[in-house]
Amino acid sequence: MDRPIEKKKGIKKKHIYMAGGGLLFLLLLYKAFFGANVSTYRVDTEKITIETIQYGTFHDYITVTGNVEPIATIYLDAREGGRVEEKVIEEGEVVHKGDVILKMSNPDLGLSILNSEAQLAEKSNFLRNTMVAMEQEKLNIKRELLNIEFEIKRNKRAYEQNKSLYAEELISKEEYLKSEENFEFSRRSYGLYLERQKQDSVMRSIQVKQMESSLTNMELNLQLVRQRQDHLNVKSPVEGQLTILDAEIGQSVPKGGRLGQIHVLTAFKVIAEIDEHYIDKVKVSLTAMLERQGQEFKLKIRKVLPDVRSGRFQVELIFDGERPDNMRTGQTYYTRLQLGNPKESLLLPRGSFFQETGGQWIFVLSADGKTAEKRQIKIGSQNPKFYELIEGLEPGEQVITSGYDMFGENERLVLN
Repeated sequence: MDRPIEKKKGIKKKHIYMAGGGLLFLLLLYKAFFGANVSTYRVDTEKITIETIQYGTFHDYITVTGNVEPIATIYLDAREGGRVEEKVIEEGEVVHKGDVILKMSNPDLGLSILNSEAQLAEKSNFLRNTMVAMEQEKLNIKRELLNIEFEIKRNKRAYEQNKSLYAEELISKEEYLKSEENFEFSRRSYGLYLERQKQDSVMRSIQVKQMESSLTNMELNLQLVRQRQDHLNVKSPVEGQLTILDAEIGQSVPKGGRLGQIHVLTAFKVIAEIDEHYIDKVKVSLTAMLERQGQEFKLKIRKVLPDVRSGRFQVELIFDGERPDNMRTGQTYYTRLQLGNPKESLLLPRGSFFQETGGQWIFVLSADGKTAEKRQIKIGSQNPKFYELIEGLEPGEQVITSGYDMFGENERLVLN
């Protein structure tokens, strides 16, 4: 007869297979949803640039290109109009202060000088004649005063005699009164002549001063006209090099017309263009260094021009101390413009990686140097050689500083 078969208890082989399959499935599921899904790219180390982070002195400077210009440019303008008769000095020659560069002529100006001289002579003659007439009038008044003084003495003597005779009743009263009136009249006349002499003296003094002032003004006017004639000779106001002379013999030049320019070569300045990114940092008196033939020369900013054109602005630098020998206008120099004081910092060598990352992250090599992964960093100031590293890296770590174009969106690199 049949009997029930009891199921064996315990773990069977198929249970082991099922458990292993389940674990494998769970592992794959975990990796799919929770595992680190990091994209990897293999790169040849010979095609990249690897630099080491180091701690050192960061110099906050930029390299700017500057062109040499003379310290000053003097423009030659015609102070008087005229016709060019002779070119004494040609373009490119060195001139000294007072050297005649051009000779011009102006007949109208010569005629004006003759008229001024004639007016001055006429005015001078009139002044002399007037002064002679005044002296004669002065002598006439003195003569009249002298006559009146003698008349006063005679009338006084007659009056005193008649007074005595009238007291003794030897003459009539009419004769006595007549002598008294004559004496009084001569005395008053003398006072009037004294007053006239005083007034005439004041008037003569005022008139002479006015005429002398007029004569002086005419002489000054004549001097100015003669100076205008002297201005027909165009002279160099400074010592320098005549770089432009725009005038030809026979040419008519108007008053105030531009004739040329002179470069003052006693000193030079350097005009440099700087990216507008640094406009807030660049100030007057900042220093710069110029290197030539193994020697450094110090400059300082004298002027910052306010205009920004095509994303750049200009500064004017002058030498502070010695300057290079044999400088020429138009030469190009590279200068290091110091924007701040040196400071100790982590130094990240510059590289083209910055164009791709904007300085926000970088590929950092592992300790064994076989892989590299992205890491967030923070960069401060920069100079032509280094970035100032604020955070994200440690001294001795290695980073890839070459371009990241070929890496795409990969976050992990395997170095071969």
